[in-house]
Amino acid sequence: MLMGLTGWMDGGDVSTGTIDYLVEKLDAQPFARIEPDDFFILNFPGSMEISALFRPHLKIEDGLVHAFDMPDNRFYFDATHNLVLFSGKEPNVRWTDYVRCVLAAASVANVERIFFVGSVGGLVPHTREPRMFSSVSHADMKAVLQPHGINFTNYEGPGSVISYMMTMVDERGPEMATLVAEIPPYVQGRNIRCIAAVIRKLSAVLEMPVDLDELRPQCDEMERRINELVKERKELADHIRRLEEDYDNEVFDTQMGDLKDWLQQQGVRVD
Repeated sequence: MLMGLTGWMDGGDVSTGTIDYLVEKLDAQPFARIEPDDFFILNFPGSMEISALFRPHLKIEDGLVHAFDMPDNRFYFDATHNLVLFSGKEPNVRWTDYVRCVLAAASVANVERIFFVGSVGGLVPHTREPRMFSSVSHADMKAVLQPHGINFTNYEGPGSVISYMMTMVDERGPEMATLVAEIPPYVQGRNIRCIAAVIRKLSAVLEMPVDLDELRPQCDEMERRINELVKERKELADHIRRLEEDYDNEVFDTQMGDLKDWLQQQGVRVD
């Protein structure tokens, strides 16, 4: 099962955007949902600015109500790849019951592994692939992820419902891992390039080819617009160059150590 949630780790819409694309591309069909009433605060006391963060989205055109979007938590099934996809919203309350609902759906579908897809802002330029980090519920999951250049997380601080869910997965349940992309914080809105990068990584981990042709023009257009903006802002351009240097040096040191050693033996300076 692949999971994506709005909220804590959905910067650039990478979490929900990845699941949305796969649901559409794989023609996955809905088969279950979690009713929202018990898990979400819809009216938080305070100013309108604060309250608006919790209220459902409403659309009215010419006086007629067209949509009232309650929090949606829905499961889909892709029969071709024997894959469950879950797109939802991180609950405000009753985390234990929410997690039990997710695990119950996974049990019905005989899910053996659960991957959560997420993203956080970090020191990575938009011109490079996002770094990927993971935490796992079972140590043997590391062997599945290590060959794909995925780093393992060191973190202490506020937690998410996903981290809590990993503590509830026992030896009888499915294995679980996160796949969290570190994305450039200066890029606002849906980051289609990082969504594509995460899907490529998932495709490799799951050994499941996914056609990304539809995303390539959008990725190119996004990069073009960012580059145009960078040209107009020298301070941002300098910042990105520093990020590129740090990123490339880190890759060279950690992922290409053998090549670096060989070059140094040949008398080639690499610093």
